[in-house]
Amino acid sequence: MNANARPITGPGPHVVRALGETPIFSPGDTVRVLNRSPIGHYRVPIYLRGRVGVVERVLEPSQLDNEREGFGLNAGDKRHYYRVAFALGELWPGYVGPSHDNLRIEVFETWLERI
Repeated sequence: MNANARPITGPGPHVVRALGETPIFSPGDTVRVLNRSPIGHYRVPIYLRGRVGVVERVLEPSQLDNEREGFGLNAGDKRHYYRVAFALGELWPGYVGPSHDNLRIEVFETWLERI
């Protein structure tokens, strides 16, 4: 890392966020990955659809919706990615490892619902 570089910590207090740039989930929120089957390539593994996890982190800054962008449908909407933890026993019922084992993965905001 360059000695002069600073880690990204999100926008400063002077930045006015546009619609969609304010995260709708916070660390600790329990969420479910939507169980939908759209046509085309999407960035949510099938085994996560319908599963429940906990938001660990909001990834800043907000990003263009790359799924919609890939199909030419995006008008510059910005949304957030979230690092979500899923208990391995929730994903694979036969899992015999420690109960605290989990999978952490980044999921785009449009795939999550609060429960």
